[in-house]
Amino acid sequence: MSLSKTPYRGTRDFFPAQKRERDYLFATMTKIAYRFGYESYDGPLLEEVELYKAKSGEELINEQIYSFVDRGERFVAIRPEMTPTLARMVAQIHRETPKPIRWFSLPNLMRYEKPQRGRLREHWQLNCDLFGGPAALSEAEILSLLVQILNELGATQEHFEILINDRRIVDGLFQTKLKLEEAVIYRLYKIIDKSKKVSAEALTKMITELQLTTEAEELFQEYLNLKTINDLQAFLKKTDLEQTAQEFQSFWDYSIAFGVAPYLQYDPTIVRGLDYYTGIVFEAFDKNPENRRALCGGGAYSSLLKIFNEEPVPGVGFGLGDVTLTDFLKTHKLMPDLSKPVNDLFLSCQDDAGLTSVIAVSQSLRKRGLNLVVGLEAIKMKKVFSSAEKSGAAFVGLMGSDEITKKELQLKNLATGEQKSFALNDCDGMENFLKG
Repeated sequence: MSLSKTPYRGTRDFFPAQKRERDYLFATMTKIAYRFGYESYDGPLLEEVELYKAKSGEELINEQIYSFVDRGERFVAIRPEMTPTLARMVAQIHRETPKPIRWFSLPNLMRYEKPQRGRLREHWQLNCDLFGGPAALSEAEILSLLVQILNELGATQEHFEILINDRRIVDGLFQTKLKLEEAVIYRLYKIIDKSKKVSAEALTKMITELQLTTEAEELFQEYLNLKTINDLQAFLKKTDLEQTAQEFQSFWDYSIAFGVAPYLQYDPTIVRGLDYYTGIVFEAFDKNPENRRALCGGGAYSSLLKIFNEEPVPGVGFGLGDVTLTDFLKTHKLMPDLSKPVNDLFLSCQDDAGLTSVIAVSQSLRKRGLNLVVGLEAIKMKKVFSSAEKSGAAFVGLMGSDEITKKELQLKNLATGEQKSFALNDCDGMENFLKG
């Protein structure tokens, strides 16, 4: 049986062209995270399964994790998500660390699930979290960070929107206004989560089966039909829940100040993790009908550290995966052409006698911060320019027999055709010519 040349199902080989795309995404996301004052962190690829059992749902533990017993008889898993590791790390330092804590990471994650468009078994994900800041302002800032990352990648309001909701408002409706039991509230949340995925008849059937009072059923249906912030405000006034929505109003005011409000669309069906989020919840959606799906999601939470018996530390964050982001950028033709490498200079000689001189020049130019490729053997003129093109060089360097005799090097700008001769020891002149 011969070995397969293809990667394990649901994973990817990153040949140089694909790796350049990934590097571009990572560099952009990292740049914007630093711009907002977030600090980079990382954690181990393996964690004990008990950590995931304490934080994550049964589906993840029973069906999606890659787990095994190590040689020390410990039951461990390849990380399927970063949040439990984040919680473990923050639990160690939050008492003595000034607030707010702003952290980000780009971990490699693995889940055993069916590979499909936008979802693989292995992916990388940008995680950004803010701990210990004022709720409304923190929520608005994290959305501003997300918007600026997508803007930096070329995306605008034409390309994406962010659907938002507030779990405090939903809880206020169910607990304060309707005074429903926890079991009923849990089932209503499940119905909200499914409401866009089922027919109107199926939705009505699910609601009817709960045997709510007429008032409760009518208010719930009215809630599901809300479309805009204005609709929500009218609903809050009608149900005497304006006090409950004070944080949301503050969040909206800050979102306007951050300039992200035009990207936001109220959606009552966004609730996300039922046992996890406690404030703003959101999902960024691609507007293109060919790729109408969530790009990322997140929200505010307050009990992340309870699995370590630590005091509550409010937080807000999001996760943005590289698979969905790449699909989004390519759908909208926003991914730059990275099919070729990028170098400043392809340096060649047409006579073996010039190789040592070319190598010496290359080392001097590299020390000046220039990226260049050196032909490792004599190259005929007819092959020089095709080789330079494949290397992604902006300039080509030529050293034939005449240049060897004169101890010179010819540099040519491939875009403009400008060509100039330099003495081999004139690296200052070469640098100025190459940097324009």
